Amino acid sequence: MLSETLVRDPQLPLVSVFYTNSTHRDIAAALAERINLPLLENCDTGALPPFLLVVSEHPEHDYQLALRFSTENLLPILVNFQSQHLLYRQKFGGGRQQPIARALGLKKGVTPQVIDATAGFGRDAFVLASLGCHVHMLERHPVIHALLEDGLRRLAHGADTANPLVKALQLSYVDAREWLAAASQPVDIVYLDPMYPHRTKSALVKKEMRVLRQLVGDDVDVAALLETALLTARQRVVVKRPKTAPIIGAVTPSYCVESKNTRYDVYLTGLLKKNNS
Repeated sequence: MLSETLVRDPQLPLVSVFYTNSTHRDIAAALAERINLPLLENCDTGALPPFLLVVSEHPEHDYQLALRFSTENLLPILVNFQSQHLLYRQKFGGGRQQPIARALGLKKGVTPQVIDATAGFGRDAFVLASLGCHVHMLERHPVIHALLEDGLRRLAHGADTANPLVKALQLSYVDAREWLAAASQPVDIVYLDPMYPHRTKSALVKKEMRVLRQLVGDDVDVAALLETALLTARQRVVVKRPKTAPIIGAVTPSYCVESKNTRYDVYLTGLLKKNNS
């Protein structure tokens, strides 16, 4: 199991790019140069970094990108917007009655533009896009962004090229706070899913969350990001939190939508700005 605190050789990079087939070396080399990571030519010799960003074969799309663990017995992580898990959630997740949809105010005929300011592995963005929203994912970490970019590439070149998700999902490699502060177009809703607080039992933390924490660290600037989002969003800001976690910052949410383990803090920005005027 991946530990909460990664112990590694300080002389080794945290992540290296690798490829499993020589035909993909140029793709791997270009990726490594673009995101400023070392290219590992041979996994059989020498010490390995904790994470490998691997370009490997794919039966339908020539290649795919996945994050693998060189020292942990865990399955690789990749972004697959056509996975059985996401397709099942799309079909049986509750539609616009599920908590995330109610938190964003998704009613019949209402399909707002959503800025997913902490995109992560894109699962919530997928759900919102499948419900009719246009979702602009913002991701500032180069490795996570590369995984998202590859997932969108395979989605766009899949068998179902008419899939509405292709046009509904957009991705930018950018710091969300800077993007929001400089936004030239009106933003309807900003969605935040910041890094969850540390838990005393690491086994309770999902694998993806542990990986994100190892790669990007804690979201120490999330309060500042929320403040910027509250100034930018025309309709609302929605923050996803563990059910028992404290609110972020000093502003009290307008209301909350709860599920079994999760809470969505909803800030109606029009009311907040009116009350502060």
